[in-house]
Amino acid sequence: MSVKSDRWIISMVKEKDMIRPFEEKLIRNENISYGLSSYGYDMRVSRDFKIFTNINSTIVDAKNFDGRSFVDFTGDVCIIPPHSFVLGRSVEYFKIPRNVVTLCFGKSSYARCGIIVNVTPFEPEWEGYVTIEISNTGPLPAKIYANEGIAQVLFFESDEECIISYADRSGKYQAQKGITLPKV
Repeated sequence: MSVKSDRWIISMVKEKDMIRPFEEKLIRNENISYGLSSYGYDMRVSRDFKIFTNINSTIVDAKNFDGRSFVDFTGDVCIIPPHSFVLGRSVEYFKIPRNVVTLCFGKSSYARCGIIVNVTPFEPEWEGYVTIEISNTGPLPAKIYANEGIAQVLFFESDEECIISYADRSGKYQAQKGITLPKV
């Protein structure tokens, strides 16, 4: 298994429609960069967020999630309260080939501000918009910019296809459209 280069990513996007929309170069300008990098793809966060709150004093439980634990927010900038987190979703829709798995890492511009991005691997034949957890580990409110880079996706290709893919298992997060809350 090896990490894949920009040439491989371009080829797979054209052949398998792996990322949509797809930026064939790294976009910087006044933005936190997004698009194709040397060995990965910097995905963006959309304008849709779920900001966690303790207004109802509920307990966060992955097996019995209470929707009152968050406030829906749409905007170009999302403020994350100190020592809290939000859920967002990617701008890009991903379709992962059967012999590929990904790992995702937060952008260094955010990491240097105490912002930690958590995304689980995209398994073989998973597809959908990515639900992204964005944590503010600092003592001050933190700003997240919609439609700008949030995390880098690295693609790893195996020499052989997996026996059972995420699609074969009818994975519970397959083809998710929006920010998807925990499911059991």
